Amino acid sequence: MSQDIREAENRVFRHSGLEMAEHWAIALSGLVLLMSGMFELPMAARYRITALPGFAWSGDFIASLYVHYAASLVFAAAACFHLVYHGLRGDLGLLPKQGDVRASIAVIKTFFGKGKEPPFGKYLPEQRLAYLGMAVTIAVLILSGLVKTYKNVFAPDLDYTLVLWATWLHNAFFVLFILAFVAHIGALLLRPNWPMIRGIFTGTVRLDYARHRHPLWIATLEPPPAPPEAAAERAVPAPVPPEAAPETTPETVAAETEADLPQTPPEGEATSPADEPDGAART
Repeated sequence: MSQDIREAENRVFRHSGLEMAEHWAIALSGLVLLMSGMFELPMAARYRITALPGFAWSGDFIASLYVHYAASLVFAAAACFHLVYHGLRGDLGLLPKQGDVRASIAVIKTFFGKGKEPPFGKYLPEQRLAYLGMAVTIAVLILSGLVKTYKNVFAPDLDYTLVLWATWLHNAFFVLFILAFVAHIGALLLRPNWPMIRGIFTGTVRLDYARHRHPLWIATLEPPPAPPEAAAERAVPAPVPPEAAPETTPETVAAETEADLPQTPPEGEATSPADEPDGAART
């Protein structure tokens, strides 16, 4: 039994503490980036966000920009750590596979009572597709943000066309990031995915749920069952060696042969009629 499985607690470890830390670093810094990015627009004072406790800074463009920069450092660092850490470990479970689109459509149909879910590995096919979309979105946001930051801090006369493209891409993928964030939360609200919520906070999910919905993943954690032939061999007890036969010597052979010969009465001893051969004449 794998050390990741806690049979008595009905739990299986899905994420390590380090993986949860990087996930929450990206999620929380991304949420701050969303808010601070919107606060750079003239909307905080218009919608009275500045009146909320702790949000007086949201109406100040420079303050919002600094908060945006600080959150972007955490965001970019966590994203780079994710790539390096999982790349070195060879964790490829979240990369899309052939047939994920078709499998995702089949899974969505099961939410409406059509068909039955196939057995899954550690991640659902739609999770792998969402991971690819989120990875591309984050990469474009970081690269375009670096161009805008370089222009604001080091090169105010940077090529206008490059800055324009970076700005448009940053704004477009900013909207895509919001949609992806909402879709990520919405997927967790679907009833079949409720058991996954625990894994976000504790790193574990119910073992019975994992065995039912992710049997291909659990199969990699548990030892394979023994073949029937091997089980039968283990069930048959080892034969008991026979007792050693007595040693054969010339004396023992002679004794056995003498015991098998007919007994001859001593000379002069009378024989009874019963000892005579059948049909012998009496004198």
